[in-house]
Amino acid sequence: MPTLDVSDLNIVVSVIGAFTVLYGLVAIKIKAVWYIGEALPAVVIGMILGPIAARFLDPKQWGSAAADQQDVITLGVMRVMIGIQLVIAGYQLPARYLKLQWKPLIVCLIPIMALMWLATSVCVLATIPKLSLLATLVIGACATSTDPILSQAVAKGPFADKYVARPLREIISAEAGANDGFASPFLMLAVNLLRLTENRRETIVDGTQNLVERGRGIGEDTRDVGIALGNWVIETLLYIVLLAIAYGAVAGYCARVGVRFSLSRKWIDSESYLLFPTALGLFIVGTCGAIGTSDLLACFVAGCALNWDGEFLAETERRHDEVNSCIDVLLNFGGFMYLGTAIPWQEFHQPDTTGITYPRLLALGVLVILFRRIPALLVTYKMMPGVVKNWREAVFMGYFGPIGVGAVYYLQHTRLLFPKEYAASSRERELLDALCPVVYFLVLFSILVHGLSIPILSVIYNYRNVRPITEDAVQLQRRSVYMATPVNAFMGDRDTFIAYNRFFRPLVNIASLPLIRPRSHKDNKSVSTDSEEERKQRQLLDIHRLDST
Repeated sequence: MPTLDVSDLNIVVSVIGAFTVLYGLVAIKIKAVWYIGEALPAVVIGMILGPIAARFLDPKQWGSAAADQQDVITLGVMRVMIGIQLVIAGYQLPARYLKLQWKPLIVCLIPIMALMWLATSVCVLATIPKLSLLATLVIGACATSTDPILSQAVAKGPFADKYVARPLREIISAEAGANDGFASPFLMLAVNLLRLTENRRETIVDGTQNLVERGRGIGEDTRDVGIALGNWVIETLLYIVLLAIAYGAVAGYCARVGVRFSLSRKWIDSESYLLFPTALGLFIVGTCGAIGTSDLLACFVAGCALNWDGEFLAETERRHDEVNSCIDVLLNFGGFMYLGTAIPWQEFHQPDTTGITYPRLLALGVLVILFRRIPALLVTYKMMPGVVKNWREAVFMGYFGPIGVGAVYYLQHTRLLFPKEYAASSRERELLDALCPVVYFLVLFSILVHGLSIPILSVIYNYRNVRPITEDAVQLQRRSVYMATPVNAFMGDRDTFIAYNRFFRPLVNIASLPLIRPRSHKDNKSVSTDSEEERKQRQLLDIHRLDST
């Protein structure tokens, strides 16, 4: 006899499916007209259906409802979500990008990240009482890296197609992919110092007060500092960072060789080829997790190595790849909706323990948005003139450095490095009590602020008549008469669009593109306005006249 089975699995897949269907029906309006990505709506739906509101989705009650299961689930979701998308972000960069742009990347990964770490830590120290300096350095390190998923929306979204120069988009994408793994040295340095400092107790011997180690510690003897730094160099820099780079490079190289071999013999079909980055990401996340090195850094390096000669990306373009963008969307929907359900609202107000209150968290969010990245970019942008041309681009790059799932990943990873609360020292307990609400609030604040900043900026640009970028014209195939005209593009002929400033583009001679024609009734549902279409057509006519002369 039929029975009602309202299980957690049925509820979760129903909610994700319903949200994907409803979002998809108006996706062009949301993404290409209002410039709102997938993250903000998914987080809002997660909050509405989560334990704080409708109580429809509650990760703490899934499965066996074990006490600490949400931490394990969250870490696993973040690892898979970020790992797959970092492989995709790596192979979508131009060929040999890490080699060609190594100087700007070093600037982004060392001085800029160090300044971001210190600035974020100072903001936490200024707003959250009852935290030691080392504890704020740990929290600051968790929020140092720019989120690779939210940054991809800034670098590759419709707004960027229209207004953001390609060199700036590429460095934003590359920095976001690489610095998620490079946040480990800053985090582990602070963790080592705090953990070793706290593993000491005071004793009185012959009337004098001494520090005696429970483990290794930092005291007046400078050799203790050397022990902490030695552990950091060996365990973090060598094993976590350098091993991850080497592992990712070897895995990506072997994958590229294997794909090229199969292509030459026509053994690999389109489905397997286009799913290859996802499969590679899953493999690296699993194996790096098993050996204890940085899976995020290895995934990004593997993606870059996979497309080192540019052939993998070129072949995906020839096969009209829509698979990886669909995987991106599904991961964003599921991951950010889960993030909305996991926000610890009850911990955002604890004045008696950590001193955290809503006004303090709001002040922290504003300070972090203003001082975490923008001053660092203004100080260093002249060191990378090839990708950041002026101070305006430096401010744009500095402002759009969102905090997202990468911070949640490091939050959960940090909690595993310290003992449980009953075995932790008083300062370790203070850190663990403050870590979760501070990082989660910064993530929520960043998603809301950065998610709404692009629509507001678009309104400002339209009001000030800022001209879209009309460089690097490419021909895009129109695979259906129902496809809306992309942003910053117009219809070339029946089967093509002419698009400007695309993140991925082949080298195309503008004279080889199809001749334009007057606007027809088929263009009426274009995302672009009539005046924009007419201006683009006049500009392309001028280019053709110059070429003919």
